[in-house]
Amino acid sequence: MSILSFASLRRPLIAVALAGVASVSYAQGGKPECLAPAKPGGGYDLTCRLASNGLEKTGLLDTPMLVNYMPGGIGAVAFNHINGVRSGDPDLLVAASTGAALNLALGKFGRQYDASNVRWVGALGVDYGAVVVSADAPWKNLDELMKALQANPSSVVIGAGGTVGSQDWMKAALMAKSAGVDPRKLRYVSFEGGGESLAALLGGHIQVFTGDLSELKPQLDSGKIRVLASLSEERMDGPYAQIPTAKEQGYDVEWPIWRGYYMGPKVSDADYNTWVERLKELDGKPEFAELREARGLFPMHKFGSDFDSYVKKQVEDFRALAKEVGLVK
Repeated sequence: MSILSFASLRRPLIAVALAGVASVSYAQGGKPECLAPAKPGGGYDLTCRLASNGLEKTGLLDTPMLVNYMPGGIGAVAFNHINGVRSGDPDLLVAASTGAALNLALGKFGRQYDASNVRWVGALGVDYGAVVVSADAPWKNLDELMKALQANPSSVVIGAGGTVGSQDWMKAALMAKSAGVDPRKLRYVSFEGGGESLAALLGGHIQVFTGDLSELKPQLDSGKIRVLASLSEERMDGPYAQIPTAKEQGYDVEWPIWRGYYMGPKVSDADYNTWVERLKELDGKPEFAELREARGLFPMHKFGSDFDSYVKKQVEDFRALAKEVGLVK
């Protein structure tokens, strides 16, 4: 799989899926909970709150969904947790994204785990990567930044959520490769999540943040950041309409990010399907579409077994991608 053919992963992908029986309101045996495997403020927090707020606003749960946090290992701690004491919990969803599939492909959740160790329920939307600098950065466009990297890769401090091999690092690596720069020469600083990375950018501790468009929405009107490129196939609408894609600036790189959920491996088919149907119904609600759009996400539609197959195929593709950039043999 060619690195720059990664665009094939943007296909209809996700949209929600967490299972149930269609109805107006659903009773829940315990307290519904969404676990964000990072600190507050980043993409996983956004993913959990999208489900929590959507279900509350549409009345599809009769009990508010709690949002809790379990940072560590860019999702590894939560993945191990859901395979342990809460492997059969019918009320617990864990937020996931393209990054979770990548980490599984790289063995970062533990060599004993793969995509078959959890039940992939679905996703509520899709996001796209972005290359971000502070408003006072010397680079006014992506080409200027790429030329700086070509001249001296270590002269630019890049930061994002996750270590080398994470999806945010992969965005930087793909950008570097598209400019003929060895990704292993990049100066990269690792953070626990997008919230910490953005704070570091605004604080002047890093110069470039390879994050996600949806994480930036609250900052777009602040005048404190400049988005040099979106890693989407074409320009987005709404608040992102003025952001050029990397492709239109001569760098053929795309990075779609789905925002979805999984459950423990021992959750019953009945409970799994209850969540799948519940989120299918949520996805069709006009008020939820407004909520999703307000968070900078775009709709996608894969649920249950369809989503499960998609994620497992994506993990396989990421393994090939990781070999191509020298992360695994």
